[in-house]
Amino acid sequence: MIRQLRSMPNLLTLLRLFFIPFIIIAIVDHRALLALGLFIVAGVSDALDGLLARLLHQRTKLGEYLDPIADKLLLSSLFLVFSLTHRVAWRITVLVFSRDILMLVIGAVLYMTNTVRDMRPSLLGKLATAVQVGALGLVLLADVSPEAQGILAVKRFALRATVVLTVLSGMHYMFLIAQRLRSQAPPRTGAAA
Repeated sequence: MIRQLRSMPNLLTLLRLFFIPFIIIAIVDHRALLALGLFIVAGVSDALDGLLARLLHQRTKLGEYLDPIADKLLLSSLFLVFSLTHRVAWRITVLVFSRDILMLVIGAVLYMTNTVRDMRPSLLGKLATAVQVGALGLVLLADVSPEAQGILAVKRFALRATVVLTVLSGMHYMFLIAQRLRSQAPPRTGAAA
């Protein structure tokens, strides 16, 4: 476990976790430029940890769990703070949280019951996460340049896309779980004729 923690990709993931409270403090203190800068650094560390894991052949079991946890903590924390500070509508935050909690609970139950062990994110799930990241970045950018109408328009579009993709990816996740559970169910034996 200690050796896995020392791998460069996992250290970058831990760095991303370390940044979360400082991003939140910068947002609450109305230091938009600092918050945006820290958010960009966190995003770069996310891209780098995946790239380094592949290039250095340092994929670890710990990293498989730690990376999505760091992503979800960052995104969920920012959605919550932005809703508390009236920058993002609560309904968006509730949808994001609901999907993530649903995925976490179902994934944990399936893992603990040894039902389904491999729950890699789908393409739709990755797209939803990417749009969420983009939307949050645009919220921060709009704080830095509140007079830029173009940024505000793109931010509104990104938040609408976040709603649609969050709902669709949640439904897709449920469909994939049902499909995997059906494929693992033992075949029914019919009565002898």
